[in-house]
Amino acid sequence: MSLLPVADAQARLFALARPLPAETMPIAQAAGRWLAQDVLALRDQPWADLSAMDGYAVRAAEYPGPWRIVGESAAGSAHLPPLGAGEAMRIFTGAPLPPGADAILIQENAVRDGDILTANADPLPAGRNVRPAAFDFARNALLLKAGARLGPAQIALAVVAGHGALPVAVRPKIALLSTGNELVPAGAPTPPGFLPSSNAPMLAAMLATLPCDVMDLGIVPDDLDAMVAALEQAAQADIIVSTGGASVGDHDLVRPAFLQAGGSLDFWKIRMRPGKPLMAGRLGDALFLGLPGNPVSAFVTGTLFLLPLVRHLSGAADPRPPIGDAILASPLPATAERDDYLRAFRSPDGIVSVTSQDSAATAAMAQADCLILRPANSPAAAPGDRVTVLPL
Repeated sequence: MSLLPVADAQARLFALARPLPAETMPIAQAAGRWLAQDVLALRDQPWADLSAMDGYAVRAAEYPGPWRIVGESAAGSAHLPPLGAGEAMRIFTGAPLPPGADAILIQENAVRDGDILTANADPLPAGRNVRPAAFDFARNALLLKAGARLGPAQIALAVVAGHGALPVAVRPKIALLSTGNELVPAGAPTPPGFLPSSNAPMLAAMLATLPCDVMDLGIVPDDLDAMVAALEQAAQADIIVSTGGASVGDHDLVRPAFLQAGGSLDFWKIRMRPGKPLMAGRLGDALFLGLPGNPVSAFVTGTLFLLPLVRHLSGAADPRPPIGDAILASPLPATAERDDYLRAFRSPDGIVSVTSQDSAATAAMAQADCLILRPANSPAAAPGDRVTVLPL
């Protein structure tokens, strides 16, 4: 198979995904989820003309008074009597205007002598200090579109609009498999020839920012039968993620095991560095992602493929990572035939590439807070040039 551009591989991966069903969640539990349906307003906001200030509800045409104070309106008041000619009502912020009132004389501009009120400031136009009924939104207005993520502001909007529960996609189930005879669990002794298995904990930490359920199925040795059995067990998930064994060496058994388990491979090998050996397909109802085994490549491909796939299954309107640009603070060499995703960090002078871009350099990776995207065949870049950046 030829090397696929990253954008084409992402599109093909999304096309493999079958939509997950929706569930209705209490709004207190919906934060961080993506809407499965549009959200319409169930009520007008505000429900009536409300005062924006403490003061007195009056008829603007009767300015500067005098008015006779005939009552009071506080937040929560309803069914107020209408104002007659020459009448005013004491009012507080957020309280409804009585029928007939069309402006608020703020208390700083009011002179009160018993029940008699006059004004001591500039003319008061109709509508001054009033929040009109439905100025925020009206009943049946489209407030949030399907695919929007529910952050604090969206939660507040939905509640004010009258909702106590919202439809969201169910949480995807993700199974993680780490492959390799050399791997040992985190914290276990590592005699010569062995390596702590870091990919599953790293990917689980990346996925912790998203609404999903992660199952770590442990370490699978470089044995075809063991790998087939592990893949068959993982097929209960919505997404199977393996790390390691995705290249072409004699011990890289993920691809033959995947095919022997009944999987259908859609693509293999991406025009990117690091992360070229990534593969994707389906195994039964599960999506399959075979990520490279070294932590840096797994981190980069997880950022570009796994996290967007989870967002896509979760109903995100735009699941791809956000992309921006920034000023470069250190020089970069020209690129070759693949897109480079360089680990970098923001400094006061701009974006700085980490000291080592080796795909096994985890210490340098831990310094990064962004990726610099350098398209294939890009010329060398100098400090002051603008580069494409993906925040981490």
